[in-house]
Amino acid sequence: MKYVLFYENAGAPAELIQQHAAAHRARWDEFRQAGSLVAIGPFTDGTGAMAVFTSRTAAEEFAAADPFVLHGVVGNWRVSEWLEAILSS
Repeated sequence: MKYVLFYENAGAPAELIQQHAAAHRARWDEFRQAGSLVAIGPFTDGTGAMAVFTSRTAAEEFAAADPFVLHGVVGNWRVSEWLEAILSS
């Protein structure tokens, strides 16, 4: 079982995104190094992004203190359980 964190784009100005991008990426690294972040990235249509975590707790902790959430880059977020059928290596 994996947990997918979905982010909805809040339509924040580019300056706000740039201001918090480094701290957002540092948060990725923290969770990746801990082994709880499997994948992360934006949707190409600009509507938001998603990240895959090994636990619901990790996904919720990531979002709760993510600079993009705290500073309004992300409008809404949610976590869904995902039953992976195939995972390529």
